[in-house]
Amino acid sequence: MNTTINYYNLNAKKFIENTQNADMHLAQEAFLQLLPGSASILDFGCGSGRDTKYFLEKGYQVAATDGSAELCRLAGSFTGIKVKKMLFQELDEIGVYDGIWACSSILHLPKQELLPVIQKMCIALKDNGVIYTSFKYSNFEGERNGRYFTDFMEDTFREFIKVIPELTVEDQWITLDVRPGRGEEKWLNLILRKNQK
Repeated sequence: MNTTINYYNLNAKKFIENTQNADMHLAQEAFLQLLPGSASILDFGCGSGRDTKYFLEKGYQVAATDGSAELCRLAGSFTGIKVKKMLFQELDEIGVYDGIWACSSILHLPKQELLPVIQKMCIALKDNGVIYTSFKYSNFEGERNGRYFTDFMEDTFREFIKVIPELTVEDQWITLDVRPGRGEEKWLNLILRKNQK
């Protein structure tokens, strides 16, 4: 994970230029329509702050985190809120959020670290809360362009998540990358629901 964080610290401005204006409207609205009007949202690995700002402008309560100090600084400036520098593994809240937005973020964890983090995300959700997350669409796992990636396809993710019975895959869809020049890349988008006790 340190290599990935170093990548973002060194390339934060370039990363923000490539992602801050990416049109994530369809995924954002698919997520928001499942939340109550005054929902509390965690933007978990907020990157440029694009989605945090969108949710804030819609009137939601938003907490934002990122593992990169430089992205925290720049995203905080962009959104107007303090972005907490935190590793995914450090999430320790219980029943706080109506929704957790993890757009292209937790994919940087190796599979053996990813499962405990998703369990922590589940614990941080209120009952009936939802998680949006996305992964590159393939079965690759390893380093790519200076960062670590865990990719998934529909069947491999469903198999992977089976060990967390509190979470159900409520929706999934494939999209093409919305960044300029990246339209040939596919993404797996997922909505997970925490079952009511």
